Amino acid sequence: MVGRWCFVAVGMWCGAVFAESLPAPALKAGDNWVYVDTVETGPQGWSRKNESITVERVDADSMLVSIRQEGSTQPPVERLVGRDWSRSRDINGTQQVVNRPLVFPLSSGKKWRVEYTEANPNRQHTSETFSSELTVVGWEDVQVPAGSFRAMKIEAQGQWSAVVAPAVSTDSHGQVDAGGAVSLSQSQVTRPRTTSGRMYKAFWYVPEQKRFVKAVEEYYDSKGVRSSRYTEELQSSKVSG
Repeated sequence: MVGRWCFVAVGMWCGAVFAESLPAPALKAGDNWVYVDTVETGPQGWSRKNESITVERVDADSMLVSIRQEGSTQPPVERLVGRDWSRSRDINGTQQVVNRPLVFPLSSGKKWRVEYTEANPNRQHTSETFSSELTVVGWEDVQVPAGSFRAMKIEAQGQWSAVVAPAVSTDSHGQVDAGGAVSLSQSQVTRPRTTSGRMYKAFWYVPEQKRFVKAVEEYYDSKGVRSSRYTEELQSSKVSG
């Protein structure tokens, strides 16, 4: 009977540990992670590379990280990111958050949103809007090249929309007859219209690793067909205690 109650007590203690909220990690210069990055585009596009991420400097609300592709002769890219690993960039003349996988402290059921609209992001679209809601799902076991981990899973459901820019395309060709060469052309006008699709993201955060050990981002077109998937899986790490 004593053994049984000890077992129950240990089980309850473990459950309490896994249920607690997780504070922001103590990131330090020199912390390093190596990921296997896989990119899938369309029905056949596929590529894979190893990428090393190293913390160079930690400030009050941001940090400088260097990103280097293993095997490349190019110098690493240095980038400012938030201490919660959020990314910001210029949107219509203002720095806005475009990706925020973590908001500390993390606890099951916590939610937050990431939303922005960008004018004239490219030649094809006059505007693009991305909107997603992230939710801390809870603890889950995950397997990656670095090993097996007990991770706090965060999922994001969202959608994107874009206004297609008006355009005129011309198709020209020549036709030769008995009287000589005649040039023919045909123009096609693309009128402004709005198109939309869905997106899904998931992150598996491990406190001891100070970062997520796996991340997946998927984008779907207006017909619900997956157009791209980006996957990061931890291969190795060197983090301070």
